[in-house]
Amino acid sequence: MTKYFYIIISLLLSAYTIAEDKIKGYVSDEDGNALIGANIHWHESHRGTASDLNGYFELDRRTGETTLMVSYTGYQTVTLTVANTTDTLRIRLKGEVELDEVVVSEQKIGLLSSRTDIFQTQKLTNAELGRAACCNLAESFETNPSVDVSYNDASTGARQIKLLGLSGTYVQMLTENYPNFRGAASLYGLDYVPGPWMESIQISKGTSSVKNGYEAIAGQINVEYKKPYTADIFSANLFGSDAGRYEANADATWHLNENLYTGLFIHYSQEKKQHDVNSDGFLDQPLKEQVNVMNRWQHRTDRYIAQYGARVLHEDRTGGQVTEQHQASASMMTSDELYRINTATNRVEGFTKQAYIINPDRVESVGFIASGSYHEQKSLYDRTDYNVYQKNLYASLMYEAQFTPMHNLSAGLSVNYDGFDENLRSQSFNRKEVVPGAYVQYTFNLKDKLILLGGVRADHSSIYNTFVTPRLHIKYNPASWFNMRASVGMGYRTANALTENNFLLASSRRFNIADNLDQEAAVNTGLNLAFYIPLGGKDLVINAEWYYTDFLRQVVIDMDSDPHAVSFYNLDGRSYSSSMQVEATYQFPFLRGFTMTAAYRITDAKTDYRNAYGQTRRLRKPLISDYKGLLTASYVSPLKKWQFDLTGQFNGGGRMPTPDAANPLWEPEYKPFQIWNAQITKYFRTWSVYLGSENMFDVRQKNPIIDAANPRSDNFDSSMVWGPVHGRKIYLGFRYNIQRL
Repeated sequence: MTKYFYIIISLLLSAYTIAEDKIKGYVSDEDGNALIGANIHWHESHRGTASDLNGYFELDRRTGETTLMVSYTGYQTVTLTVANTTDTLRIRLKGEVELDEVVVSEQKIGLLSSRTDIFQTQKLTNAELGRAACCNLAESFETNPSVDVSYNDASTGARQIKLLGLSGTYVQMLTENYPNFRGAASLYGLDYVPGPWMESIQISKGTSSVKNGYEAIAGQINVEYKKPYTADIFSANLFGSDAGRYEANADATWHLNENLYTGLFIHYSQEKKQHDVNSDGFLDQPLKEQVNVMNRWQHRTDRYIAQYGARVLHEDRTGGQVTEQHQASASMMTSDELYRINTATNRVEGFTKQAYIINPDRVESVGFIASGSYHEQKSLYDRTDYNVYQKNLYASLMYEAQFTPMHNLSAGLSVNYDGFDENLRSQSFNRKEVVPGAYVQYTFNLKDKLILLGGVRADHSSIYNTFVTPRLHIKYNPASWFNMRASVGMGYRTANALTENNFLLASSRRFNIADNLDQEAAVNTGLNLAFYIPLGGKDLVINAEWYYTDFLRQVVIDMDSDPHAVSFYNLDGRSYSSSMQVEATYQFPFLRGFTMTAAYRITDAKTDYRNAYGQTRRLRKPLISDYKGLLTASYVSPLKKWQFDLTGQFNGGGRMPTPDAANPLWEPEYKPFQIWNAQITKYFRTWSVYLGSENMFDVRQKNPIIDAANPRSDNFDSSMVWGPVHGRKIYLGFRYNIQRL
C-alpha cells in the first residue's frame, strides 16, 4: 500500500511539474522592433497570452502542448514546434506579402498602446514616424493626440513639449532609458535627435517607474535609437523644403562577428534662407546649421549584453532682424546695429549599458547604466551675452528577479551630478548638485487579471537634502475587451530658472529671480479606461483618461504681474492641471489598409500668481489651449505601393499673459485655430519617395513679435507666441535602405 501511495504522489508531482513548465520569448517585426500585444497561444488547447511593451511573453505549457501559434494584425502568422523550454525564443513576424496574387498587404500599426503593460504607454514605431516629415524629435508628434510641441518664442526657434497641460520641463526625457537633455539641453534638445535615427518613441503619462529616477511629473518620453544588432545594413534619408531647409541622414551597421556589432549615424542639416512673410523686419524662423554624429557598439552572448555609444553635435542658429531689407524701417541702421540673436552649441555625450543574466529560470539579472555629457551654449541676445556650460554624470546599478510568475522585485542604486557654469552680462550663476539615491519596486501579478506595482525611492540632494518618492500603479482586466489602469505618485525636479528660460532674453523683459527657490514637488493621479470592441472583424480601440497634477511646491514663472518683466518665485497658494482625453482608433475592414484616429482633450490648468501689490490671484496658465482635437487618416494601398496620410489639429483658444493696461499691445485671449498636414509616399523595393505639406492652409499668427519696429524699446517681446510663426511648407524626401535578412 505504501508503494502505491508513493507512486501516486510521484505521478502527481510529475504532473504538477509539467503543468508549471514555462516558455519565454520575444516577438518582433522584420526590423527587430518589439510588437506589443502579439497573440501567442497553444494550438492544442488555445490557451495563450500577449506580448508586453518590450515584446516579451511568458506562457505555461501543459502535457500535450507542443505547437505554438504567434499572430499579429498585418503580419503573417508563425507556427512553430517547441521542444526545449529552457531557451528564450526569438520570434520575428513578417508583414503580409503577395502570395499567388491572392493575399494583399495590410497596414502596419504605427501607434501602439500596450494591452498588457501596467503603465499607460504609447509606442510610436517607424511606421508612425514615417507618416510625416519627422526630421527630428520635435516633429515626431504631429500625429499624436497626447503630446503638443510649440515654439517658445518667435526669434530663437526654441521649442518645448506640452503634456497634460504642463510644459516639457515636467516631462522626463530619456534616451535608451537613461535621463538626457536636461538643464541647458532642454531648450533645443528636441532638435538634437534626428528622426531617421530613431527606432521608436515610448510615451508614458503620469508618474512612471521609480527605476528611472524621481523627475517624471507629467510623464516620461523615452527615445530608442536603431540598434546595430537589428538595424538595416544601410539606410539614408534626404529631405528638402521650399523654405530652404535641407537635411541628409545616413546610418550603417556592421556585424563584425556573431557577438559584436557596431553602427555609425551621420546627420547634417541647414536652413539658411531668410523669410519674413509678415514684413515685420524679423526672421520668421532662425537660420540654422547642424552636424550630428553618433557611433554605438553592441556585444551579446547568451547571458551578457553590453552597449556603448558616443555622440558629438555642433549647431549654429541666428535669429532676429532680416539683414537686407530692414534699413528702411529702422532709421537706416547698419548691419552691425541690427537686432540679432546668435547661439552656438557644442555637445558631447557618451553612455554604456551592461546587463548580465544570473538565473534565466527566474529572470534574475543585474544591470549597470552610466552616461555623461558636456553641453556648451554661447549666446548673444542683441547686446546681452549669455553663456552656459553644463556637465552631467549619471550612473545606475539595478537588480531584478522574478521569483514566481506572481512576484517580481526590482532594486537599485543611482547617482546624478549636475554642474552649471552660467554667465549673464558678466554675472555668474554657478552651482552644483549631487543626488545619490536608492529604490525598491515590487510587482504582484495575479494571472494578468490584476497587477499591482508599488515603488519607492529615497534620494539626497546636496542642495535640498533628503526626499522620498512613492508611486503606485494598478491594472485590472475584468474582461478581454476592457482594461483599467490607475496610478498615483510623487515627482520632484530642480528648477533651473535662467537656464531653461533664457529664450526670454529675446525681449525687453527684466529678469527677477528670487533667492532660495524651492525644489519643485507634485502629486500626479491618473485613471485610464481602455476598450477593445470587436466591430466588423476589427477592434475599435477607445481610450478614456483623466490625469490631475497638484503641485505642493513650484517655481512660478510669472509674466502677468508686470508686462515688462518675468519673475521667478516660490508658489504661494495652489497650482494644478487637470487633463481629460478620449481617443478612438479603428482599422476599417471594408477598406483594408485604411486607419483613422480621432481624439479630443480638455485641459484646465491654473496657478496662483502675485499681482503688483503682492496679493495672489488664480489665473489660467498662459499660452495653454483650453482644448485640442486631432483627426488622422492613413491609407496604404495593396502590396504597400502607395501611402496617403492626412492630419488635422484643432487647437482651442487660451489666455495670453496680461498686457499693459495703459498700453495694451496684444489681446488678452487668443482664438481657436486649425492646422492641416498631408503626405503622399510611393514605395519601391528598396527605396521610397515622399511629398508633403505642413500647415496646408497657411495659418499664421500675424504679429508674434510685439513692437518689432523698436526692438530696443521697453515694449519689445518675442515670447507672445500661441500659434504657427511660419506659413505653408512643401517638402520632398527620399528614403533608401538595404535590409538585413
